[in-house]
This record gives sequence, C-alpha cells and structure tokens, in this order.
Amino acid sequence: MSKPRAIDVCRVTDGSDFSLADHPTDWTGAEDQLPSGLKLHSKHHEVARLELNRKRLIDAQEKLWANDTYGMLVVFQAMDAAGKDGTIKHVLSGMNPQGVDVSSFKVPSAEELDHNYLWRYAKRLPERGQVGIFNRSYYEEVLVARVHPEVVDNQRLPDAARGPKIWQHRYEDMVAFERHLVRNGIVVVKFFLHLSKDEQRKRFLDRIDVPDKNWKFSANDVKEREYWNDYQVAFEEAIRATSTKHAPWYVIPADRKWRMRTLVSDVLVDVIDALPIAAPTISDEARAALKAERSKLVAESD
Repeated sequence: MSKPRAIDVCRVTDGSDFSLADHPTDWTGAEDQLPSGLKLHSKHHEVARLELNRKRLIDAQEKLWANDTYGMLVVFQAMDAAGKDGTIKHVLSGMNPQGVDVSSFKVPSAEELDHNYLWRYAKRLPERGQVGIFNRSYYEEVLVARVHPEVVDNQRLPDAARGPKIWQHRYEDMVAFERHLVRNGIVVVKFFLHLSKDEQRKRFLDRIDVPDKNWKFSANDVKEREYWNDYQVAFEEAIRATSTKHAPWYVIPADRKWRMRTLVSDVLVDVIDALPIAAPTISDEARAALKAERSKLVAESD
C-alpha cells in the first residue's frame, strides 16, 4: 500500500461531508488528525523542496506556453493575514512574468455592478499557455457577500435572484463556470489557506509592533475579525458545495508559512505534470527549412 501524499490530504473533491474541523491549521502536533504513514518533514527540508519545485514550475511554464493548449487559473482564498501575497511571491515569482497575470479584486466599480457578478472575474481569466492568479476571486460573492448582506444590496438584483436560495444558486453557478473552463482547457486550482484565529492575532500584533510591517495593517482587519465565526461558516459551506473532481479545493494548513508555501508548490507541480503536454515538435519539412536557414547564416561568416 502506497504512503499517503500530503497534497492528497489537502485535496477535497467531494465536499458532501466536508468540515473545517477535520483540517488542522498546523499539522505539527495534530498528527492524530492526519493519515497514518504521512511523514512530516523539517523546515529545512520543506524549504529545499520549495526551491526545487520553483525550478520545476519554471520549466513547466515553458511547456505550457509553447504548447498553447491549456491555461491555468489559480485561486487563493483565505482570512486576512493567512499569507496569500507571500505565497504568490515565494512560489510563483520565478515564472516568466509575460506568462503570469495576478489579479486582485477590490470593491466593484459602477460598470462592474451593471453586469452579472461573474463578469469582472471572467474578464481576467488566463489565455491558453498562461497562468492566471486570483488573489481572492469570485468566491468573495459567497463569502464577504454572505457575511455582509449590503454587498448583495448594492448589486441591484431582481427579486427573483434573491431570497433564501441565493447562495445555493451561486454555488451552482460557480461549479458550472469552472466546469466550462476545464472543458475548454483552463485548469482550475483552488487554495484555501486555513489559518487559526490565534495565529491571525499574532500576525496582526506583529504588523503593529514591527515598524517595517506597519503598512500591512489596517484597522478594518480587526473589524473583520469580529466576524470570524461567520466567515468560517461561509468558507465551510462554500468548499462543501463547490468541491468537485474537475475543480477541487486544496485546504492548506497556514499557521506555518514555510509548510504552506511548499504544499502549494507541490500541488501546482502535480497538477501541471498531469497535463498531457510536452515540448512542441516540428515536422520534417520544417526541420529541413531550419537547416537551410542555418546554412545561410553560416555562409555569412565565410
């Protein structure tokens, strides 16, 4: 029997019985909640693997770009201070920036509010051969919009689109949206960086106490923390309703940043390696043409 892989522990393809309580925010000290045989490595080992994975991602990106058949959408969702920005920086910064686009979504503009709620996200989807990163995403429409009902009020929806089934309908929309993307060659990888409330408090205090980190802190962060339980319910129900084989969620323990970043890199390498892509080849005729052009260039030096 093969040993369990860490990324398989994180992956959720069927959310019917999903519970955040089954996914510890820190694997160290929570071995009783993990599969037997799963080996936890030291920080030194994990950091070394992250560096190796970064190199593999650079090579994989070149194949993705050259093949021009598949694209990849990487979604990051988390509570504040979980480490979304740092993970994107440490895991993906080595990629060619011409093939990577990072999108962060703020308060909707007047134009965006005049369209359906998925419109502004669809505009930022990656092209074939590219990697698109959503630092927060359309899932905000069932997270912050659920915790703060005024968000939905501002969307000026018809009465038929509101009511008690609005969240279920949006879950269905998102599952269908992701199925459409996958069927058309856009691989969807969704990460929930699972942070504990106590670790968030420590990180907020660090942002206040360390002058070089003051710029990261916003008083609104503490205000949103008051809704912690509401957000946990919203995240749990969203993951439960939208975890599918074609677009699984990966619930990543986020209390230790080094482990979180390595796990994210492990997932991305695994997903790209599974794609049926290879470095493109050329026909015999094209190869003969290259040989002829080479002869011309060599002749210039004679």
